[in-house]
Amino acid sequence: MILIKNRQRKIKVDVKKLHAQAQKILGVLDYADFDLNILLTTNKSIHAINNQFRNKDKATDILSFPFHPNLKPGQKIKVTSPDDKNLGDIIISLEHVQKDAAEKWNRTLQHHLTALLAHGIAHLIGHDHHTDNEYNEMLKLEKRLLKSVKLEYY
Repeated sequence: MILIKNRQRKIKVDVKKLHAQAQKILGVLDYADFDLNILLTTNKSIHAINNQFRNKDKATDILSFPFHPNLKPGQKIKVTSPDDKNLGDIIISLEHVQKDAAEKWNRTLQHHLTALLAHGIAHLIGHDHHTDNEYNEMLKLEKRLLKSVKLEYY
């Protein structure tokens, strides 16, 4: 089950569309029946979470907290109990997304939000971007996921 909580009220976002896109992405990854939690929040809130859990004293666009933190890219989650059907949590600052969409990416808010959703889910299933090779593999996956929801990466 995908649970989306919108804890901010300033920025309008199509939560139903985001939910449908998340469901499509999970289906492409063969995790359609897995749980995913998405929190849409403010810069202030994500700043506090980033500081508490990552010791980074700043706001960011997205944080991903995988339920299976030792999963390697391309490795499938082995389900041995109902609890294992959980991908984890994604936290997104809509203020950050709105600013970056226009200033850095030349995307609409919804397009950039969907791109970050794909990015966050890639992190939840073991991908990262510490090295050029990891970055390229993650980018390839993100592009495939965006294509599945009829969006281009650009």
